[in-house]
Amino acid sequence: MIIGIPKEIMHEEDRVAATPETVAEYVKLGATVLVEKNAGAGAFYPDADYVAAGAEIIDDVEDLYAKASVILKVKEPLFNDAKGKHEIEMMHEGQYLITFIHPASPVNWQMVKDMAAKGVISITLDGIPRISRAQSMDALSSMSTCAGYKGMIMAADRLPWFIPNIMCAAGQIRPAKALVLGVGVAGMRALTTAKSLGAQTYGADIRPMGQESVGACGAKLIDVEVPAELAVGPGGYALRLPDDVLKHEQEVLAKVVPEMDIIFCSSLIPGKLAPILITEEMVKTMKPGSVIVDIAIDQGGNCEITPKGGIEQKHGVTIIGTKNIPGILPTSSTWMFANNMLELVKFMTKDGEIALDMDDEIIKSALTTIDGKIVHAGALEAMGE
Repeated sequence: MIIGIPKEIMHEEDRVAATPETVAEYVKLGATVLVEKNAGAGAFYPDADYVAAGAEIIDDVEDLYAKASVILKVKEPLFNDAKGKHEIEMMHEGQYLITFIHPASPVNWQMVKDMAAKGVISITLDGIPRISRAQSMDALSSMSTCAGYKGMIMAADRLPWFIPNIMCAAGQIRPAKALVLGVGVAGMRALTTAKSLGAQTYGADIRPMGQESVGACGAKLIDVEVPAELAVGPGGYALRLPDDVLKHEQEVLAKVVPEMDIIFCSSLIPGKLAPILITEEMVKTMKPGSVIVDIAIDQGGNCEITPKGGIEQKHGVTIIGTKNIPGILPTSSTWMFANNMLELVKFMTKDGEIALDMDDEIIKSALTTIDGKIVHAGALEAMGE
């Protein structure tokens, strides 16, 4: 097995798929590890440390793609401006790709089709099921922790007024109000971060488990009045709601949105498009200067008008749709991601090579393309196929 670790090419993406520590573990498994030059520099992992761990540094990424049987990445394949070609063009038939693909997101549909046509066997990390035996492989949860923390810090940075209660010579400034939609791993970290900054915190989740987490974080629950039997699917994940129930949830939220200074959106449905919870009309009712952080943007976003991958002010509200928030915290997020990736590769490896058990729940949930076909259920549903 030859494992290739290319340098990430997404703008401002400083994470890397392996640390020197995990490279040493791959070598113990009998793998050859190729690392593109300066792949870890942005996360403060220098080439010398990779070499000391047993890796070979590759100057030309095309050589890395040509030689590797397994490619480990952080982000989905993108167009490489330096090479004048897409990363998929550098891949070859039968090559394994393990990364975050988000195959149900419309912006990634053509890329997923191109991978299938190329014969790439791809596994998406956002498809890892949240079950006990897959916990150590759950990079989505790890990155959600990073996104929850850093996303709320970004909101605080953009907010044009204080977050905590301030007593000063001029009088008293009331604390800001922060609402978190979707209180899973990211939402819980966002709530605890907002509370530590001094905000009055509120949370909403359609799942009973998520509602309990709101209280556990010391926040006030906003009851969106969704029956539990419609809200929770296998593994405790949220289900897609019927249109009329989703509309009612939007109507409930519309009553509290105008009061909020920060809205943090992290409601996801595994393998499917994220539900729209904040409509454009709701944004128009918010205070000028308030902030929305939409970390669900990789799966379409929870806010109807979130800019894809950027930050814009719309109707007087700053809306943050940055796609790689964990990449802004590169050292910690790389350490977490690389260890999750190591556990997944070890799980799939038999006798020194990747061997997929097609009957295993983890593989069935995460496998995206194989044998020239798209097999990811959420992607096929989203594409109407």
